[in-house]
Amino acid sequence: MHLGVKGRPAFRERIHVGTRRAGPSPSPRGRWAGGGERCRGELTAPSLSPCSTFDVAVVGAGIVGLASARELVRRHPSLTFAVVEKEKELAHHQSGHNSGVIHSGIYYTPGSLKAKLCVQGAALCYEYCDQKGIPYKQCGKLIVAVEQDEIPRLKALYERGLQNNVRGLKLIGAKEIQAKEPFCRGLMALDSPYTGIVNYKQVAQSYAEDFQEAGGTILTDFEVTNMEMAKESSSENEDGLKYPVIVRNSKGEEIYCRHIVTCAGLYSDRLSEISGCSPEPRIVPFRGDYLVLKPEKCYMVKGNIYPVPNPRFPFLGFHFTPRMDGSVWLGPNAVLAFKREGYKLFDFSTGDFLDAVTYSGLWKLVLRNLSYGLSEMYRACFLSAQVKQLQKFIPEVTINDWLVKSLIFNSSKCSISLLPSSTKICY
Repeated sequence: MHLGVKGRPAFRERIHVGTRRAGPSPSPRGRWAGGGERCRGELTAPSLSPCSTFDVAVVGAGIVGLASARELVRRHPSLTFAVVEKEKELAHHQSGHNSGVIHSGIYYTPGSLKAKLCVQGAALCYEYCDQKGIPYKQCGKLIVAVEQDEIPRLKALYERGLQNNVRGLKLIGAKEIQAKEPFCRGLMALDSPYTGIVNYKQVAQSYAEDFQEAGGTILTDFEVTNMEMAKESSSENEDGLKYPVIVRNSKGEEIYCRHIVTCAGLYSDRLSEISGCSPEPRIVPFRGDYLVLKPEKCYMVKGNIYPVPNPRFPFLGFHFTPRMDGSVWLGPNAVLAFKREGYKLFDFSTGDFLDAVTYSGLWKLVLRNLSYGLSEMYRACFLSAQVKQLQKFIPEVTINDWLVKSLIFNSSKCSISLLPSSTKICY
C-alpha cells in the first residue's frame, strides 16, 4: 500500500463491499452476511460489529473478486479475509451477464500478459470445473471467413494462435466446416476445438464456497462509499495502528483492515478515486443486444460460430453462441449505454451519462469508428439488419426464428489499459 493524493491511501487493486447491520460481533471467519443466494449449506448471517477487523478486504464479489479472494486465502491461511459486495447476491452484474465462452487465447498479441493468461486460464477453468463437478461443454469454435478478403486475416489469426500456444488449432475448408456445422457456410475457417462454454455465475458461486470453507467472510449489501487512513490515537486500543484502513459504506458502517484489494468492475474508476488514486481511465459502458433462437431452431448451431474480426473495428462482431441451458444466443451488437448497470433499453443515469460523454477517450473512440458505430445503431433498431448479418453464416435463419430480442448488459473500458478483447482502447 502506498499513499495517494490528498493524504489518502492509494490502493493498487480494487473491489466491492457488502453491507452489515449493527449488532453482535460476527463470527470472524467462514460466514455470509447480507441477503441473496447462499453458498454450500445454510450459513447464519452475522451482523457487523462496531470494530470488525480483517487483514485483507476485497471489494467486489464478481468472479474476479471472488477468484482473487479464494487464491489469497489459500496462499495465506493464517490471515483473516473479507469480501464486500454492494449487491445482495454474488456475481450479479458482469459476471452473470456474459456469453459464457471459455476463450482459448487466439486473438491476443503474442507474448502479452493477456495472451498468456487466457491460454493458462482456459486450462485452469476446465480443470477446476472437473474438480468441482461444474458442468461445461467443450463445444469448440469456428472463426469463419465468408469473403475472399477475409482469408488473409484468418490465416494471420491462425499464426497468432500458434504463437500463443493455443491447443488444437487448424485451418479447415468448406467441406470440413459443414461436417462440423452442417448449416454453416464459409470459404475457410479456423477451428478451435478447445473453446468451450460454462455458466460463469456458477463458477463464481463455487469460488465463494471455497473462500468460505477456507475461513473467509462475505459481506453483501455493503456499498463502499469511502476509504481512509485511521488516525493514530493515544488510547490503548491498537486497532488504529494494526488495521489502519477504514472502509465505510453508504449506511455509515465501517470495517477496518490492513490491506484492501478492489475488483469493482463497472465502478473501478470510482473506487480508484475513493481510494485516493486517479479517476483515469474512465469506464464507458456499452450495452449488448442479443437475439435468442427459438428452441425448435437450436439444432442449427452446435458450437460457437464467429466472424473473422476486422482489426479496424473494436468488437468481434455478431456470433452464434450456444448456452449451457440449451439455448442459442446471436449477437451481440454494441451500443453506448446510458447507465452502468442498466439492463433495459431506456435505463438512464445522469451521473453515468455525464461521466461517459465528458470523457475525451469516448469521443476519440467514436470518431475513429464512426461508420462502425452508425452501423451498430442501425442494426440495434432494425431486426432485419441483424438477421442479414447472421445469414452470411447460416442462410437458413429467418426473421421469424427469434424467440425474443434480449438485452444483455456488457461493458467495455475505454482506457489506456489492457482490456478484454471485446473492447477498444482509447488513447
